[in-house]
Amino acid sequence: MSSAVELRAPGPRGIPPLFARLIDDAALFPPGDASVPEAVASHLEARDGTFGGLVGPMLCKASRLAELITELAKSKPARPVELSLVCDTGLGGVPKALSIIEGRTELLALRMVEMPAPSDVDDVWLERVSEFVPEDVVRVVEPRRGEGWLDGVKRVADYGCWPKLRCGGQTAESFPTVDVVADFLAVASTLEVPFKTTTGLHRAVRGADPETGFEQHGFLNLLVATAKSLTGGDVRGALANTDEAALTEQAEGLSQDAANAVRDVFSSYGSCSLSTPVDDLEELGLL
Repeated sequence: MSSAVELRAPGPRGIPPLFARLIDDAALFPPGDASVPEAVASHLEARDGTFGGLVGPMLCKASRLAELITELAKSKPARPVELSLVCDTGLGGVPKALSIIEGRTELLALRMVEMPAPSDVDDVWLERVSEFVPEDVVRVVEPRRGEGWLDGVKRVADYGCWPKLRCGGQTAESFPTVDVVADFLAVASTLEVPFKTTTGLHRAVRGADPETGFEQHGFLNLLVATAKSLTGGDVRGALANTDEAALTEQAEGLSQDAANAVRDVFSSYGSCSLSTPVDDLEELGLL
């Protein structure tokens, strides 16, 4: 397993290993859709705050990179903001974006490059990804769900890229079922690289969104389910569980080694809010 420890080392305030740098800042993406000034202010406040050890890179589309740099230049951060660049302009736009970032290292530190895969996740495309993205930057690829998509997940990992699992979106169909996520974990727990998730994990524990009514996965569910997948436990039961006390007890029962093993498989998830996950974990007594 290629370790993700360097991307999630606990902060100086001793965040538990299970949650260290778990939350990638996706404030610029739906359903948050924050403005760039709002997102930058929120990110800097969160990363330098009491629970800054929970916060990972900030996600930004390549098409909005100039906006982000302009706002960061105004904000003058004490240290560079860690960045996950989301390729919305195709692979051809990656070299230019990387060149821009390299010219503003006082503002940005590139950690990841994320992109959707073509429908067939072919070898030629994956080789181009490897050519365009430097070796010291994590490459994250999202295979499209559908028939044979788990083969695509394996192929992505074979090229050293981290697979990304989309856990939600703007429609009910965007949210994968418990069975789909369980099948994904069965594969992901055997790979040599971690995975990350995006969209849909808004709360710690599984439940229906009060505004849309969509049943949403919980990030605590996914952490516990990952632990179950590594030990032959009931993965589907963990994903479907809505009992906050039971999930909290299972999370607290993980040893430090077990927590590290979980995070070597499940690296992080993108959240449009940095405060909601903290509030949930505090309410559950896990921080």
